[in-house]
Amino acid sequence: MATELTASTPVRPDVAPIQRRTLRLLFGTQIVGGIGVTIGISVGALLAARVAGTALAGVAQSASVVGGALLAVPVTRIMNGHGRRPGLAVAYLVGAVGAVLVVLATVTGFVPLLFLGMLFFGGGTAANLQARYTAVDLAEPARRGRQLSLIVWATTIGAVAAPNFADLADHATTGWGLPPLAGPFAFSAVAFVLAAGVLLALLRPDPLLTARRLASSTAPELTSASAEAASAPAGTASAPAGTARRGAGMRAAWRVVRGLSAARLGIVAVAVGHTVMVAVMSMTPVRLGESHGDADVLRVVGIVLSLHIAGMYALSPVVGWLTDRLGRRAVILVGIALLLAACAVAGTAGHHTPRLSIGLVLLGLGWSGTMVAGSTLLSESVPAAVRPSVQGFSDLTMGLAGAVAAAVSGFVMRAAGYPVLTLLAAVATVPLVALALRPVPAGAPDEEE
Repeated sequence: MATELTASTPVRPDVAPIQRRTLRLLFGTQIVGGIGVTIGISVGALLAARVAGTALAGVAQSASVVGGALLAVPVTRIMNGHGRRPGLAVAYLVGAVGAVLVVLATVTGFVPLLFLGMLFFGGGTAANLQARYTAVDLAEPARRGRQLSLIVWATTIGAVAAPNFADLADHATTGWGLPPLAGPFAFSAVAFVLAAGVLLALLRPDPLLTARRLASSTAPELTSASAEAASAPAGTASAPAGTARRGAGMRAAWRVVRGLSAARLGIVAVAVGHTVMVAVMSMTPVRLGESHGDADVLRVVGIVLSLHIAGMYALSPVVGWLTDRLGRRAVILVGIALLLAACAVAGTAGHHTPRLSIGLVLLGLGWSGTMVAGSTLLSESVPAAVRPSVQGFSDLTMGLAGAVAAAVSGFVMRAAGYPVLTLLAAVATVPLVALALRPVPAGAPDEEE
């Protein structure tokens, strides 16, 4: 049984202008939101070290990651009941509140307020992640990968530009009596409010609600309990009865994912790719610090991580095009191969910085493959009734997996070293390889065309 997303019927002509408008709007707000997220993160560790001490600086940064993951739950519940527009706006506004709390914590020196602010600050990340799913609600089947990747790529512009605004924002707010490093977070709050306001005013009609109306007009879903019991077995994408009416939570999302092999592959691809990337990337600056002195290490780390970020985002439109041309599963396998190559190159680079840089670029490309193809496959393998919940479940899984990877990688680095860390990261891809190489059921979403 195909879902309304996997159906091969072309998009109605009156929907195409809505999709183009949605993409333009998301592209712009992703740039603004990306600046808001990155400008805060770029100084977050330094600010946390001054307010809470160096030992707690990393914990403060992790709080924003965990906050972004946890906020995916209430945000997706809002989307289930009211559409993408209020869900994205609420996520950005929560991020703005978090940025304001961080500024207040900097002024007062109250450490618990800093951690609470960083937790809420993750709302900006949650909004940026959910925007990629909004891009495919009304996308044509043959263009889903490209349109999703376009919104992922838009984040690059904000991420690259934001660090250059940090110093400007800090100096611009000195006249307001704010302590050093508080200015970038004040700037983040303004950016998040701006993005939320634009989405509330202009994201009309709502793409998710429009997709649901189209689906109900062409293929009404079963709504009785008896029809649900008689529905197709595991591997189909039928939703629990009444889900569209009452909104689906994480439990409903898990029930749907458990019964759909394509959805499971999509979630695992996103989570495992993110886990491997975070584990290796987070300890690379420490590895570089072993071979470079204090005078050079920040410059070298900046160059290597910039190359890594370029690998993550710069070629995402190409990855999206390949996802549509070759199929979702094929690009996931390519992403796995790139992640394994990255672990091999970085793990054997020793203190050779150019080779380590190549490994980090490959790491970014592998992440891009699993993220774009996995997100596309996940979105098209579930019905509109539970789609936001399943997507939120994926972001929750990805965020928590990344937070655990960042925490564990430090212990592994200290106990066994960087080469062992990259080896364990490579081993972590085994479940994903097993899922990706399983036989594909006839008519599965990634084999549709």
